[in-house]
Amino acid sequence: MITYAKAGVNRKLREKAKKSLKGFKSTFRLSKYGKIIETPFNFLYPVGEDIYHVKTCDGVGTKVLLAQLANKHDTIGIDAVAMVVNDCIRCGAKPIAITDMIDIKKSEPKVLGEIQKGLILGAEEAGCLIVGGEIADVPELLNATYHINCDCVGEVKKQKIITGEKIKPGDIVIGFQSSGIHSNGLTLARKVLFKKWGGKFDTLEKPKGFKKSLIYECLEPTKIYVKPFLKIAEKYKILGAVNITGDAYLKFKKLMKNFGFEFFNFKPQPIFNLIQKVGKINLKEMASTFNLGWGFAMIIDGRDVKGILDMLKKEKIHAEIIGEVIKEKKIIVNYQNKKTTLT
Repeated sequence: MITYAKAGVNRKLREKAKKSLKGFKSTFRLSKYGKIIETPFNFLYPVGEDIYHVKTCDGVGTKVLLAQLANKHDTIGIDAVAMVVNDCIRCGAKPIAITDMIDIKKSEPKVLGEIQKGLILGAEEAGCLIVGGEIADVPELLNATYHINCDCVGEVKKQKIITGEKIKPGDIVIGFQSSGIHSNGLTLARKVLFKKWGGKFDTLEKPKGFKKSLIYECLEPTKIYVKPFLKIAEKYKILGAVNITGDAYLKFKKLMKNFGFEFFNFKPQPIFNLIQKVGKINLKEMASTFNLGWGFAMIIDGRDVKGILDMLKKEKIHAEIIGEVIKEKKIIVNYQNKKTTLT
């Protein structure tokens, strides 16, 4: 069985390293307008009376290697935008401005123009301005042709911040459908799937049951959830929100206090079943690495379920109940007729 760690990403070591990086909090004393608010995933800083900003940053990781393999760069910018705007909305903030950073071996107008197309499409979908960026030619630093990161600033009124503080057993988790693998777990997926990295399939091969070639399935852009999520947040109380990206369902650990989560409704796209079968990957590893069909989740009071699902249906957004908050301090995945505890 291949694991994420064997593929090159040691989850435990990364988590340990992240926990050691706490020194930046010493800068919070420099806040000129009031106290910093900490939520499970974000720190928000005041910029005026009852107005808070949040800043998120991320990249698309090794998905650029797939874009390079396919020589298709017109959607990778959507992924870059999606990663930061979907992180931004977790605390209830509306994305208001994005900047991008592209490290590249050589500034080629055609490649940069294709990347820009995706950035613009992503920004339009998120309803968010792109206000600047930077391009650096750094051939000595790169194995890939380029690497791309984005930063996003979001804004929210203090009373609308999603803190996660009122989550309790019995609350419901609603999941928003993903578009597939998104931009996470690709270090593992590449090495399972593509011959270039030791996997089973040729680049343009189309496995049985797939509508398009495997490389294009993996390059399907990450969904952007900004507009439907914020529309729901305007009308209903959102108790917590999770962008199901790196570490997948382990992400919910950050919301846990004296309770846990059980997930029981999985409808993965064929790409996930293929990865699991070819790589002989167990359920625990799959649910700790991939979104398995649900790209974003919100925790709500059970009394609001019908209203929220009806509202999303009218917006033609595929969302379903995918789990619930339980009394045990565990994350349980109930899938493929098995129950597996992630933590």
